[in-house]
Amino acid sequence: MATVILLRHARSTANGSGVLAGRSLGVGLDERGRAQAAALVSRLKDVPVSAVVSSPLQRCEETLAPLLADRSLEAVAEPDLSEVDYGAWTGKALKDLYDEPLWAVVQQHPSAAVFPDGEGLAHVQARAVAAVRAHDARISEEHGPGAVWVLCSHGDVIKAVLADALGVHLDGFQRIVVDPCSISVVQYTQTRPFVLRTNDNGGDLSGVVPVAPPQEAPSSDATVGGATGI
Repeated sequence: MATVILLRHARSTANGSGVLAGRSLGVGLDERGRAQAAALVSRLKDVPVSAVVSSPLQRCEETLAPLLADRSLEAVAEPDLSEVDYGAWTGKALKDLYDEPLWAVVQQHPSAAVFPDGEGLAHVQARAVAAVRAHDARISEEHGPGAVWVLCSHGDVIKAVLADALGVHLDGFQRIVVDPCSISVVQYTQTRPFVLRTNDNGGDLSGVVPVAPPQEAPSSDATVGGATGI
């Protein structure tokens, strides 16, 4: 299968103001976020990107715009990679949610958390993981098993995908950190995923490119004794 770069959108105006944006329309990047998005071009310069898939929300579109222009690529919009539907919590300041009884559930037992008039985090993980695997299979078929592709989504969505790839129960996903515009990398195989990076905020990313010949699928076997296989 292919290798997917999980990119959280760059810092948004909501991130800067402590608001739970959810699926609110009109939430774009702030000044820092626009600088982060522009820097993606150089961060990924040594990575051959075959395809791009994105949440349809504005802050993801703005994050990808410089990279897409540089590579002459178009992103495929995927609704199942959209932000969590926080329902009645959408648009509220985070400081006003800390005393809600559901807040403790979200923190300690997220698999049971269902947002009022919204969706549950277990459903978020199910839809997101299914979408990632479906696009990974499609891109592998179209571009070969050595392909590398970019997926741009949101913090909780990417954390849920990483928890699945790590074999961690959803109740442990709050232990995973995914900063704005950070990069995490997962390589799927026939029997298991390999998590190559998490919450990478800079540096050389050429190491995420598969070393096997492009026509060969990555092995499902883990290396023994800490060897890199390179």
